[in-house]
Amino acid sequence: MKVRIQFSKHGVMKFIGHLDMMRYFQKAIRRAGIDIAYSGGYSPHQIMSFAAPLGVGMESDGEYMDIEVNSHNGAEAMTDALNGAMAEGVRILSVRALPEHTKNAMASVAAAGYLVRFRTDMRPDFVTQEALEQFLARPSIPFTKQTKKKEVQLDLKPAIYKLCLEGDAVSMLVDASSAGNIKPVIVMEALYREHNETLPPFALEITRTDTYLDLGTEGHKRLAPLRDAGEDF
Repeated sequence: MKVRIQFSKHGVMKFIGHLDMMRYFQKAIRRAGIDIAYSGGYSPHQIMSFAAPLGVGMESDGEYMDIEVNSHNGAEAMTDALNGAMAEGVRILSVRALPEHTKNAMASVAAAGYLVRFRTDMRPDFVTQEALEQFLARPSIPFTKQTKKKEVQLDLKPAIYKLCLEGDAVSMLVDASSAGNIKPVIVMEALYREHNETLPPFALEITRTDTYLDLGTEGHKRLAPLRDAGEDF
């Protein structure tokens, strides 16, 4: 049976990179006594797939991974066993069974939600609801992205699905698919440039609120959290 696990990542664990998190969960699953399935061949490994990797330094309430298990005692028992093996800062939020032929977590990702907070005394005056609405209302939002080898010209407009204030934080929903993955810091850099400012280093504290799949048809998006692909068991 395939299982989708949602987990949060906070505190000092936000400094643990994606590859180390994979190794962490491989060991935690063994400690929890989960009857996980292994691949065949000369070098068997746990059958496990993570959704969109989280940037180092970001916290999250919407991380997902899929595993395959040979047997189980139910979702509640699996959740309790995993939480008993977690380090401080990581918590299992939900465990759901995946129907046959469901895309794995990585292939399912269509969008991600973020809350962007400013460190003390680093919030600029131009971050207002009106300014965010005007920014998103532009016909295009050009941005030059510097990669290791070249500069890439982007239009961020089609990739930003929501941009607004929630209290003192900027809330955004952006494309996180493999075809158009947009990082929240890029959106904020473009917003600063709109006001002839440069985003200072270490000004932002970013939390991923959830990761979404697209349940829409015929080109109409209908975003839902990745956990919604699963069922209770």
